[in-house]
Amino acid sequence: QGQLVESGGGEVQAGGSLRLSCEASGSTFKLNVIDGMGWYRQAPGKQRELVAIIRPNGSPTYADSVKGRFTISREKVKNAVHLQMNTLKPEDTAVYYCTAVIRTRNYWGQGTQVIVSS
Repeated sequence: QGQLVESGGGEVQAGGSLRLSCEASGSTFKLNVIDGMGWYRQAPGKQRELVAIIRPNGSPTYADSVKGRFTISREKVKNAVHLQMNTLKPEDTAVYYCTAVIRTRNYWGQGTQVIVSS
């Protein structure tokens, strides 16, 4: 079994910053090699979308909407992933979900709410 535990969500004014963190724990993540780790988000009435993902070699991919504002990083020893979000905009408001990929299967966290007020 395993779980992904997210932290760091909250409410911030436009232009502000937040840092999301996610740590994978449990036997599923201890006994298997985690491939990519990353973040998706889902705004009310919209589909879940990729925000950023980081590969085992450290190579990141970002959604166009967050390039230059968000930075993803990974701590392999802790099986953790972080998302530094700067210059936040109201359109960044969403529930952010951590994901970890093991052999093409996505595992998901419970989600953390981010609200950006104008």
